[in-house]
Amino acid sequence: MTINDFLQSYRTGRTTPRALLADLLQRLRTDADQAIFIHLLTDSGIEPYLAALDGRDPSSLPLFGVPFAIKDNIDLARIPTTAACAEFAYTPERSATVVQRLIEAGAIPLGKTNLDQFATGLVGVRSPYGVPVNPFHPDYIPGGSSSGSAVAVSRGFAAFSLGTDTAGSGRVPASFNNLIGVKPTCGLLSTTGVVPACRTLDCVSIFAHTTADAALVLGITAGFDASDPYSRPLPSQPTKSWSSGLRIGVPRAGQLEFFGNPDAPALFEGAIESARAAGAEIVEIDLGPFLETARLLYEGPWVAERYLTAKPLLDANPGALLPVTREIIAGGARGTAAAAFAALYQLQENKRRTAAVWETVDAILTPTTGTIYTKAELAAEPLKLNSQLGRYTNFMNLLDLAALALPAGFLPAGLPWGVTLFAPAFTDWHLLDFSSRWPGFTKNETPAASFAPPVHPPVPVLEIAVCGAHLSGLPLNHQLTSRGAWLARTTKTAPVYQMVKLPGGPPHRPGLIRQAQGGGAIEVEVWAVPLPSVGSFLEGIPSPLGLGRVQLEDGSTVCGFVCEAMAAEGAEDITALGSWRVWLNR
Repeated sequence: MTINDFLQSYRTGRTTPRALLADLLQRLRTDADQAIFIHLLTDSGIEPYLAALDGRDPSSLPLFGVPFAIKDNIDLARIPTTAACAEFAYTPERSATVVQRLIEAGAIPLGKTNLDQFATGLVGVRSPYGVPVNPFHPDYIPGGSSSGSAVAVSRGFAAFSLGTDTAGSGRVPASFNNLIGVKPTCGLLSTTGVVPACRTLDCVSIFAHTTADAALVLGITAGFDASDPYSRPLPSQPTKSWSSGLRIGVPRAGQLEFFGNPDAPALFEGAIESARAAGAEIVEIDLGPFLETARLLYEGPWVAERYLTAKPLLDANPGALLPVTREIIAGGARGTAAAAFAALYQLQENKRRTAAVWETVDAILTPTTGTIYTKAELAAEPLKLNSQLGRYTNFMNLLDLAALALPAGFLPAGLPWGVTLFAPAFTDWHLLDFSSRWPGFTKNETPAASFAPPVHPPVPVLEIAVCGAHLSGLPLNHQLTSRGAWLARTTKTAPVYQMVKLPGGPPHRPGLIRQAQGGGAIEVEVWAVPLPSVGSFLEGIPSPLGLGRVQLEDGSTVCGFVCEAMAAEGAEDITALGSWRVWLNR
């Protein structure tokens, strides 16, 4: 089922989110493949997400009641994050930014999916929690590292899922599971709440059945996040249109490698013809600088980033890691600063060489992987075959590219095989738009004009600090999200405020009152509200609350909820708690 299939079933009254999710969870609990999820939500665990939709119009939220899955290196509030290593596990209080945006759009999380441990691998078999079964042939690998996320969508348990992609983990599983795989521009989706693999290169990726679904999820999750040092706003000027004269580059014949697969070349030729049929001019290009860059990812110093994440565990309990994962990550400790700079110099030279290629083409088409391997083949040569799977994927984030993995047909054994279309940063919606017009994407019913970036900066905004019922996940948060607002950052006020619990409710509300002397630091969220929506938001604020200037812990001030001093008379003083959430959970 696509996202639209789920929405239509609710809007026509054929079912409800509560009924559908109950059936879905029961199917998952009794399914033969118990390695898809590391943590599947219980009925009580999923209830708060269902309760938030009770009484709402199914047309009021873009993902109303749509089930999705989350790779288990991405945080879901109050559910353990393991990165496929039980000894590393922790339980976050809050969801990752991208997960929270999806929940606020009405989506229902099913749980946390299996992965190659610490997202180190393209194979999907490096997990102590078992190996998700390839839905098309059980002898073959499911692809990694986002194996469980891809299989969950391919099997129809989730309409879409989140993975991560540093070296190809959002594209290789897409190819092996007959899915769309979005590897967005670095920084387009926040990585706040994501366990780092290579922090400077990591992306949150999306798996979906159609380009329309992928575009919708991308639009909801994309957007600047000040709490992520690597987050990037959309450019103020859009990239040039692909409406006509699109030139797609394909590698020279001698640069294509299918690793002995006799059937994949014909499928790649078919993909080239599909691109041509969609109106593209095909241009042969030199893929050499891209392939040279790919080798830097694991042969260069970037492995040290993986080592930084796992170092405390490696030092304390090296046996907690799988042998192959430990061997790869531990190698990151042996680099030198000189080697790191040498690799950076080489990368910069490669960027200059690849820039020349982009002067001749708008996008490039390659296989996603040359072939697919059986689990037995991989067990015999785990490092070599994993490396071969990354031939066409490892260079993407190093070169700051956007990529889209696409199904391209089936091999004789019934296994899916895919291609990847990629282009410079911030062409994400161009890739989706063009791909939706390829022959074969018959399920996509969304007009091409709807494939457009979301309404995030540079739209003028007013930052508003909230401390109570408007916080993420609380009853009035929808008054922000329904106006296109997004969470900019979480911080505290300067230690000069009294917080009281106001009478009345539900929803219960706090009041924030500036003190001439004393007071405390109160936890707040700063939301970016598009200026055209501020007026209607203000109209809904009841007395004794209002908007004024709130001083933050760094000395800056923003617009925020404040309360009339008279409201403190007889009210419960909860300043010492420092947080409205603490009062709610007391």
